[in-house]
Amino acid sequence: MQFAVFAHGEAGSGPESHKPRRETALTEPGTYWTRRVSRRSALRGAGVATAGVAGAVLIGCGSDDDDPTATATTAPGEPTADATQVRDTSTPASNVITRGGTYTGWLAGDPPTLNPYGNASFEGKVAGAFVYNRLYKRETFAGSDGGETLPGPDAALSAESDDGQTWTIKLRDLNMQDVPPVSGRKLDAEDVLFSAGLLQAEESPNRDAVTNWVKIEAPDSETVVFTLDAPSPTFLEQIADANLLHIIPKEADGEFDPATTMIGGGPWILNEYRPSSGFSYDRNPNYYEIGDDGEPIPYVDHYERPIIPEYANRLAQFLAGNLSELTINANDVIGLRNDEPDLQWLGQVSQLQSIFYWDNTLTTDAAYGDDRFRKAVSMSLDRDGLTDLGYNTFALRDAGLPANLQWNNIIPAGWGDRWWLDPQSEAHGESGQFFNFDVAEAVKLLQAQGVEDGFEIPYIYTSRYTGAFPPIAEAQIAMLQAIGLSPQTDVQDYSSLYITNTFRGDFEGMAFGYETPFPEAGGYWNRMFGSDPANHSKIVTEAMTDIDNRQKVELDEEARRAIMHEGQILNAENMYYVPSQAGAGTSYRAYQSNVQGGIRDTLGYGGGVEEAIFYWIDA
Repeated sequence: MQFAVFAHGEAGSGPESHKPRRETALTEPGTYWTRRVSRRSALRGAGVATAGVAGAVLIGCGSDDDDPTATATTAPGEPTADATQVRDTSTPASNVITRGGTYTGWLAGDPPTLNPYGNASFEGKVAGAFVYNRLYKRETFAGSDGGETLPGPDAALSAESDDGQTWTIKLRDLNMQDVPPVSGRKLDAEDVLFSAGLLQAEESPNRDAVTNWVKIEAPDSETVVFTLDAPSPTFLEQIADANLLHIIPKEADGEFDPATTMIGGGPWILNEYRPSSGFSYDRNPNYYEIGDDGEPIPYVDHYERPIIPEYANRLAQFLAGNLSELTINANDVIGLRNDEPDLQWLGQVSQLQSIFYWDNTLTTDAAYGDDRFRKAVSMSLDRDGLTDLGYNTFALRDAGLPANLQWNNIIPAGWGDRWWLDPQSEAHGESGQFFNFDVAEAVKLLQAQGVEDGFEIPYIYTSRYTGAFPPIAEAQIAMLQAIGLSPQTDVQDYSSLYITNTFRGDFEGMAFGYETPFPEAGGYWNRMFGSDPANHSKIVTEAMTDIDNRQKVELDEEARRAIMHEGQILNAENMYYVPSQAGAGTSYRAYQSNVQGGIRDTLGYGGGVEEAIFYWIDA
């Protein structure tokens, strides 16, 4: 079997084995909506799996023809069109690229460290992606949805394999940033080996995501050879994952501290990090990628990321024109579309998953060690109500806007039915009943177990997450109380306690939180059922280990999908983790009308290199 050399993608279509997708018409005179029917196929090597597709829509792009009153034919309460569906209007674009100026994003709080290998924090990964190369990155394009994006070369020029097990990476002729002590030298194979060593180190939070890398060698300065423990359908996804292999120069071994300083070969040079205030980046004038005007990108000279913890303050800054983009709370979307008709919009269903988890589920003597307790928690959840609460689903539908009502499984709904198994489908079998909102049955399960009314249990979550997460986390308290539990709420600081302790299984009781949006759906099995140090509930079973071992080496996509479905059913039969609806709804981002270059969305934490470098500010 010959595995292809992967560079930039070609037009193609998704897997033909999927059931037909149900569409929702969004039509009104003067409004143009179109379903994207093609997707890039850069991963069309024999048997190599591509990323799943999640739903995104570009809406209300500032044109007078964009009427927000278009009406959806899907009735409220009906499942929405599949999460993989994409509709868009063309993003307004100037014919003339304008260079210079500042793009301003935002973040809600400080990362615990600037070192992407320092802990599992998403903020550390996001910050790292601005500055550091990966061997591969996600390839976006104007109008792209994150799930459509596929791995494409970054620090690598190519990846070749004859058997899917030994991969030869040829490195790009790439200059590091001209910042001491690296000072613009060439990136070479030693940098890759050094960084791989950081990723695989005992203290690395993501080391268990690459246990299949059994040997990494550098025959010369421009070549790195990875030997895996078995043929892998997802190797390119691994090296493109912004959770994993950020290429930090070997000078970090004693000449600078990556916990406080970032120097790489990426598109943005860190100018300053001000704790509690924000990040300032300057464009890297020597970045390798060339823009549509024939000059190196990024197009803008500066990228600012101010820390603004409160949503109300962020919204005020956005409305004042001080932020280039903002994730908009669901209840504000309709009004803002009406009041600010020139804004550009991106609606998307992410691969973000929220879950209930417990400490030491398999070995604890506590009540939650019994699967009846966990099933009762799941059946206490009004999932449609939670989705509407977090995402204003029914009102958005009434306004003619896409709004998802599908339910997360242990693989999130945002993956679509390429990997996700619909808990409400016949294919889920009897285990699907444990997702149903059924207070009476939940109470029976607890009573049969001998759990007394008013049973106290710690209920932990973090204050860091924004958007749909806080109202859903709070609403679940009343739902748990309705089945006779007495949750003792503990809202933890993200950096000092939640991500460093609770997320890694060091807690007592019950926790609720997000799981990282893995760019490859197989990542959920090792994280939540394997040797990953962030296996939140310390669940390692023979059956789940078998699921992981089989899915990660299966080269036939239909067979791999069946394994993924089997694992989701197995989790539901035991409710080791209880999926909830934060992350499952349709989220909306608004962009100022002067943001040009084609609004795009990536998958995971690589927005600094996979989105921001392509935007310019129309003067």
